[in-house]
Amino acid sequence: MSRKYYILIIIVLFYTSVLGQKIRLTPEILWSFGRITNVEVSPDGNNVLYAVRYYNIQKNSSQNDFYVINIDGGIPFRLTDSPDAKFSAKWRPDGKKIGYISNKSGSFQLWEINPDGTNLKQITDIEGGVLEFKYSPDCKKILFIKEVKLDKDIHDLYPDLPLSNARLETDLMYRHWDEWHNYSYSHIFIANYSEDKISNLTDIMEGEKFDSPLKPFGGIEEINWSPDSKYIAYTCKKLKGKDYALSTNSDIYLYNTTDGSTTNISYGIMGFDRSPVFSPNGKFIVWESMERDGYESDKIRMMLYNFNTKERKDLTQDFDQNSEKFYWSADSKRIYFISGIKGTEEIFEYSFEQNKIKRITYGIHDYTLVQEANKFLIGTRMSMCNPIEIYKIKPETGEEIQLTFVNKDILDNLKIAEVRERWIKTTDNKNMLTWVIYPPDFDSTKKYPALLYCQGGPQSTVSQFWSYRWNFQIMAANDYIIVAPNRRGVPSFGQEWNEQISGDYGGQNMKDYLSAIDELAKESYVNKEKLGAVGASYGGFSVFWLAGNHNGRFKAFIAHDGMFNLEAQYLETEEMWFVNWDLGGPYWEKDNEIAQRSYKNSPHKFVDKWDTPILIIHGGRDYRISYTQSMQAFNAAVLRGIPAEFLFFPEENHWVLTPQNGILWQRVFFNWLDKWLK
Repeated sequence: MSRKYYILIIIVLFYTSVLGQKIRLTPEILWSFGRITNVEVSPDGNNVLYAVRYYNIQKNSSQNDFYVINIDGGIPFRLTDSPDAKFSAKWRPDGKKIGYISNKSGSFQLWEINPDGTNLKQITDIEGGVLEFKYSPDCKKILFIKEVKLDKDIHDLYPDLPLSNARLETDLMYRHWDEWHNYSYSHIFIANYSEDKISNLTDIMEGEKFDSPLKPFGGIEEINWSPDSKYIAYTCKKLKGKDYALSTNSDIYLYNTTDGSTTNISYGIMGFDRSPVFSPNGKFIVWESMERDGYESDKIRMMLYNFNTKERKDLTQDFDQNSEKFYWSADSKRIYFISGIKGTEEIFEYSFEQNKIKRITYGIHDYTLVQEANKFLIGTRMSMCNPIEIYKIKPETGEEIQLTFVNKDILDNLKIAEVRERWIKTTDNKNMLTWVIYPPDFDSTKKYPALLYCQGGPQSTVSQFWSYRWNFQIMAANDYIIVAPNRRGVPSFGQEWNEQISGDYGGQNMKDYLSAIDELAKESYVNKEKLGAVGASYGGFSVFWLAGNHNGRFKAFIAHDGMFNLEAQYLETEEMWFVNWDLGGPYWEKDNEIAQRSYKNSPHKFVDKWDTPILIIHGGRDYRISYTQSMQAFNAAVLRGIPAEFLFFPEENHWVLTPQNGILWQRVFFNWLDKWLK
């Protein structure tokens, strides 16, 4: 954050502390939180490396720096303090150096520093820069990710027109998530490595027009060295254009650094396969695997490959939950992982000796990572009441010890809203977990406006996440009761619950939403005449759909990046596997009952029933759901005489990522709600 703003926050917190009064969360304070990432246990298990990012609101920028803390706690050591963009810090396997990617030299290159903060040195000078890297276990090689241009752009095709600005497309996937394809592909390179240089660079995917890691969200976790440094396991979807857009079939490839051969060890598994991790003894590899092609929200399985027998085995066949972010114990006898269960994300353990899965942590929280540190586990944990911090966990008992307190000074001076767990009966007599968040200083004798929170995904749990935009604490701080149901179509309640939503947009999940808000509206402290509904992505679709089907329940709506016209959405989105699976197929298949039911429930079909003020928000670089969806909805509302506003961010994608845009988002959000619900 800026020095001026930092001083302001300190003064506010000082006076509130001295006066014994706490304050409520504001957008400006929310953007002053330090955000922990890049957590990695040292090779000897005694220390934890991590990064903290702070934002400068005035400059609309941020600074990310690295820290080291002992697993026994204490004062963290600040490893860096510089304005250069830096990320992906890693311990060298011998523990003597920490490497990271920085643009200090003008392009992103690998740098190294001693764990005591001395002897900073640039290691690579790769043309075009380095995107990610990993040391080999024997410290003799590194792998790194670099963009390689393999396609011709318009200037390659027509060199006599250097001032032309155009694209000529011949296939699908010309844009993805928030960027147009740049005619280049992310490739894995290996190089010999010494303490101050690299040599003998080799592109292990030479000439291949494929990406590793997967775009747009894959990272270096999708690529790993074998313990003997002879093999590299990597994730790749070796498909192009329309085939890529229609399929989720990525695979795990094993590259032999000795002879240069590549083997597909997940061949025949038709869904996503990614993030391979070798066992320390080198006998096994495990990865995240989905069974069905085209279904991006299929159950995430723990797939084991035995190098001796060449056999694969699903270790979670009888486990009705997802399993992710695997970490082997040092003795190769256990695998630790994260899994969602009933609206929380917990640490679990698979034991080879017992062939059994055991839950380790219990609580109203989300764990986002787990690693082993000698006799302990290290995890990152958050909740609706606290942003991410690092914890030490005893695997035998699940006892948790907080190691970092990055935001303690702020949190200690904030009024924290209470989060309660509530189980609500649905229209088909199921029990649905609904989180209810109450305003600070809640008084049950008063009446409060309430917000129905509609989750995106659609297959995304309303878990104990801490968001810097859809933040329940700041909603409650503005004196709203938030009703956040885990409606049909979210994970952590079994696959049947999760899968019900596919092909049923506008169906049972909408009834679940209404069951939740109707139940809470019965409470004496809820003003049932002042109810709103808000949501993003599938949550935005939900708001658009509810706008035409709410029977007068709501007095205000907010839809962010929502699907409005499903027929247009089918041909505007980039990942065709999503709309094919969730909508059932294209709208022109008139004999396809599932697809026709989906398009019949498109929100734009119910605009004639719209009667409630609506705020619509969208990012110009959102290519998953084009901003034209929101333009259609806004234009329809205005033409029908419905009070409406359209907040458009030309440079933002499916999210809002910059500080001033984030604060603007919050201000417009609450101005709209206050106008119609207070």
